[in-house]
Amino acid sequence: MKKLREYADKPLIGPLVKKVINFTVSKQAEQISQHFSEYLSPVVAFRQDLQEESFKIRHHVYCDELKFEDKQLNFMEQDAFDKQSTHCLIKHLPTGSYAGTVRIVKSTNHQELLPIEKYCSHSIDHENVHPKDFPRHEICEISRLAVPAQFRKRQTDRFGGSATGVINEQFYSERELRCFPFIAVGLYLSAASICLRQDLNHCFVMMEPRLARSLRFVGISFEKVGPIVEYHGQRAPYYISRNLLMTGLTPGFKKILNNIDKKIISQFKIGQ
Repeated sequence: MKKLREYADKPLIGPLVKKVINFTVSKQAEQISQHFSEYLSPVVAFRQDLQEESFKIRHHVYCDELKFEDKQLNFMEQDAFDKQSTHCLIKHLPTGSYAGTVRIVKSTNHQELLPIEKYCSHSIDHENVHPKDFPRHEICEISRLAVPAQFRKRQTDRFGGSATGVINEQFYSERELRCFPFIAVGLYLSAASICLRQDLNHCFVMMEPRLARSLRFVGISFEKVGPIVEYHGQRAPYYISRNLLMTGLTPGFKKILNNIDKKIISQFKIGQ
């Protein structure tokens, strides 16, 4: 697969290579979707204790590991945008541990800015795509996506030392490891489901271009709307609409989204 990706942007053969990659990824997603829900489940953090679980994961990743933010005495990473956000976790069902978190920042008025507006508004240079171009209640930003180290290692890395965050074979089976590369995608699909539930039609995100390329291979086609800037590493502003998301997903990942969506719908009925 890595070799194929090298040819994906080449003239003439590039489109064919992309179709082969998309077909392969989609088939893998079809297989994984069959047991994805057996091991992993989205949890919308309506309750305070669940939100605190999200903040703890963020502290571990953004403060302890990446050192993007200062460490906190309560071991929870929080900011002013959390109050205007819906938070979501991915739960690892066999252990009860949380395998990742993401938040969807919303805005109800012009005083309630998105993070991208407050810190990186200058980086958006697209003529027709800017948060200010849409009704405030229809825009959002996906941010603070975090996956703990122990859930980011593939089966090929399992012989490394514990300091590198390898999977503990006593707790995680080889079959389960096949799910872990899809945790980040699962978080984005969970965020997409929440956006659908809350009628959020225009989504922005600051992310690394390589992540955007990876998401594009599964049909989550974010549009780059500005240059790369230094913001917690080399990142660029991206945009996706509700229509682009729903029409672009490959069949396998649409199936995963449908499974996630069913669980999130039931939680919204109880939590709101």
